[in-house]
Amino acid sequence: MDNLKFVVEALLFASEKPLAFSRIKDVIGDGVSPGDVKKCVDELNSAYKSNGHSFAISEVAGGYQLRTLPEYHPHLKKLYERRNEGILSNAALETLSIIAYKQPITRAEIDSIRGVDSSAIVRGLMEKKLIRITGRAEVLGRPLLYGTSNNFLELLGLSSIKDLPKIEEVK
Repeated sequence: MDNLKFVVEALLFASEKPLAFSRIKDVIGDGVSPGDVKKCVDELNSAYKSNGHSFAISEVAGGYQLRTLPEYHPHLKKLYERRNEGILSNAALETLSIIAYKQPITRAEIDSIRGVDSSAIVRGLMEKKLIRITGRAEVLGRPLLYGTSNNFLELLGLSSIKDLPKIEEVK
């Protein structure tokens, strides 16, 4: 396909969420390989950079997404200002961090680490789709296990949970 690069660009432009290779292949059809898509992304990013565009294609949450460059975020923040809708409390950030680094984890384990009941915060993080239920623990009562979601990865611009900074780096 001669225009593969432009088809990939159009798909990424139109998509609100990161597109995994499997989804790109579903749309384009057989005959396209992950290497083909990666080559297109690299060529597009080179063109964007050399032409001084305000965006690039990033690999996040297991897929590709067109994203604005960080230096333009203050302007976008003003454009999309909302009243505290997207702000997480310190308790929610603490709980989200515990889940991110200790997943899969039960709510009782989260409560034990935090020293307080976290049920309302866990429920709020679920509503914001930052965490998800990953299964059940193989212990008495089979409590739910929690882990981060693709929305969490997308929000932080991470390709996978392995890209989180090491705890030692954060200190």
